[in-house]
Amino acid sequence: MSNTKKAGSQALPNKPKRLTDTNLLLLITIVVFLVMYIGAMIFLKKGFLKPQTFFNILNANAALIITSCGMSLVMITGGIDISVGGVVALVSMSCAVYLDYHGGSVFASLLIALGIGLAFGAVQGFLVAYLDIQPFIVSLAGMFFARGMTTIVHTAPFNVANEGFAALKDTRINVPGLGTVNKLGKYINAYVEIGVIVAVLVVIILFCILKWTKAGRNFYAVGGSRQSALMLGINVKKTRFLAHLLCGLLAGIGGYVYFLHVGSGSASHAMGMEMNAIASSIIGGTLLTGGVGNIAGTFVGVLSLSTIQNIVSSIGLDQAWWTGITVAAMLCLFLVVQSMIMARKKKRV
Repeated sequence: MSNTKKAGSQALPNKPKRLTDTNLLLLITIVVFLVMYIGAMIFLKKGFLKPQTFFNILNANAALIITSCGMSLVMITGGIDISVGGVVALVSMSCAVYLDYHGGSVFASLLIALGIGLAFGAVQGFLVAYLDIQPFIVSLAGMFFARGMTTIVHTAPFNVANEGFAALKDTRINVPGLGTVNKLGKYINAYVEIGVIVAVLVVIILFCILKWTKAGRNFYAVGGSRQSALMLGINVKKTRFLAHLLCGLLAGIGGYVYFLHVGSGSASHAMGMEMNAIASSIIGGTLLTGGVGNIAGTFVGVLSLSTIQNIVSSIGLDQAWWTGITVAAMLCLFLVVQSMIMARKKKRV
């Protein structure tokens, strides 16, 4: 009898586990990014061989990484938030005015940033989750309101002269062993800004929340099917509200990181950031229909978006429309890939 069982178990070997849609999209995103960056290192060089070039991508896009993570949370639940760019601009202008015109402290300015982000997230989350208003309309109103308030707070752009803030802004964290020697023979350390550390921590925390917590599973369930989520006993309204609240909070944090990077207040700050956040989320494997997404993919999506822009600039196509065309082509590619994966999923079902 035991021999029969052994023979049966040998005749029916365990099938290898298939990649989930989320992991497959993440794998594709990573492969595309590596192909682009390694290709740039081989064929273009022009600084791509220097480690600091990669760190500069992180320095310049730390705020976008944070806001894109918030955008991914909302998109996973089947929503959208196009107000994040306006919130970032409002945060940077409000903090700049508070520090320079009111002699405020750096810590208090950080609280202002968090408060603005939470206020937008709470109001928009309530309207979307509990009044069932379309997320696009709500966040569109939020974007216009944030941009208008930024101009009301202060009209003319200016650089912040606050000493405490300037010291924090100029703080650099050296990356040992990855520096370069300049033409004078002096060794220059590779470095990242404080904002990069904040962005990496946000990615790690949100990745853990989505992967190992009940709230994370609820986000995916609500995005996949609200009706099914209700039948499972999930509080759909609370989950959608929480997603928008976190997105607003992350927009506030991203706004302060952006402020640390540029060191100024301006009504024109973060123009188009909401579109870049959506594009980064899509490139990272987050579906617009909800239920599928990965924070690690969003992180790589931001790097991919910035890398393709740097490549276009390096080959001499500095005009803005070439960047737009390239990003559009990249988005179309990933949308097609997503459609193919979803079509494969439907066939399996």
